Amino acid sequence: MKSLSPTDHREAVAIFRAEIIGALTRRALDRGALQAELQALAAVPRRIPGASVTRVFGVSTLERWYYAYKKDGLAGLKPNARADRGVARGLNPPQRKLVLDIRREHPKASAELILNALVTEGRLPKDAVSARVLRRLFQEQGLDRIARLAEGDRHARLRWEASHPGALWQTDVCHGPNLRVDGRTIHVRVHAILDDASRFIVALEAHATEREVDMLDLFANAIRRHGPPSALYLDNGSTYSGEALRLCCERLGVTLIHSKPYEPQGRGKIERFFRTLRAGCLDYVGDCSSLHAVNARLLAFLDQHYHHGAHAGLIGKAPATVWREGAPSLRPLDPEKFREAFTTRNRRRIRRDSTLDIDGKTYEIAQGFLAGKKVTVAQTLIDSRDAWIEHEEKRFDLRLVDVKLNNHASRKPKPAPAPSVPFDPATARLKEALSQNRCRTSKETPQ
Repeated sequence: MKSLSPTDHREAVAIFRAEIIGALTRRALDRGALQAELQALAAVPRRIPGASVTRVFGVSTLERWYYAYKKDGLAGLKPNARADRGVARGLNPPQRKLVLDIRREHPKASAELILNALVTEGRLPKDAVSARVLRRLFQEQGLDRIARLAEGDRHARLRWEASHPGALWQTDVCHGPNLRVDGRTIHVRVHAILDDASRFIVALEAHATEREVDMLDLFANAIRRHGPPSALYLDNGSTYSGEALRLCCERLGVTLIHSKPYEPQGRGKIERFFRTLRAGCLDYVGDCSSLHAVNARLLAFLDQHYHHGAHAGLIGKAPATVWREGAPSLRPLDPEKFREAFTTRNRRRIRRDSTLDIDGKTYEIAQGFLAGKKVTVAQTLIDSRDAWIEHEEKRFDLRLVDVKLNNHASRKPKPAPAPSVPFDPATARLKEALSQNRCRTSKETPQ
């Protein structure tokens, strides 16, 4: 059980005063004995709660405390609140109205920002008040920054959690330090997928980019290990708004949910995980010389610390324990459905040499009759080497081009040309013309 503590500074001061004269009020004193006791107490230095130095209190002050305690108990010893509390005495009424009006119109502006801006513009004298005094003034006037921001947000927010592991996954990217790799600087971006119900990290990987293909690769690895979730919750960034992700989720029966723009509060769980990841690991990987070294440390942090540590949001349970208890509720993985979900198809034209390029690699096809034709090229994202051609409801495999091997490959001899059908209309007309000319000549010759 936690120990009791004073409600506020006034109660702490009252308890301090009661410790000095409290026992004296319970004693039966003879005439003149009270003054002697008070003089003895007045000679002892004491430290007021919150003070850094000691001081002594006069006999008249102690006598006033004595009678106030006998009359009203502890309440009689509480110091009176200042009448000008929350008024900011260093400001005159026009200046006080100015800072209050600014806070009303700009509730997101901090007390430090308001004070620095007004002093820089010469509208407030330097050192007239401190930012702490302004914060107290705003609080007393009902203009506290947090309260004003909450007042502007009319949407009621409730703490929520998915019903069971696998029901909802959250994904996001955390930016890490810069690394020096092979003479060039790369910026680390940590992609993570978190299970909402258990806070278990189903996938975590550091990349140098923040592209849709990176997210799809991470998502595919998570599904391969744990099965597909019922829903995927993410923000509206370009990494999560592509057609490929939407199509993949539809094929797997995963509901794709995007948070409302400029409302990150719904993704608080994964943001809190990133805070833990930074404090425990990510802030200390700047000396790594490769992404592989970073990933090794991230996975070690998960396995040795995060997954097996007590989590406040799980009432002290570890994420690995809650995930393991919810394993029966996970959806099974259908390999064929999984493969089809991550298959992309594009219309391409094959070159005359029966080759085409995919992701910077050159492939070739054995069926030479497809050269020059426009076909459908299919490729699975879970294995970039697996690509094929679909044409007229038939599948034709592609293979990477090996130019050196092709140099020594035997070619089939060119087949002999088929006998041609005689067709020479020009010669036929020439013969006809010569025949007619011959006949004409024979008629004109005398017998």
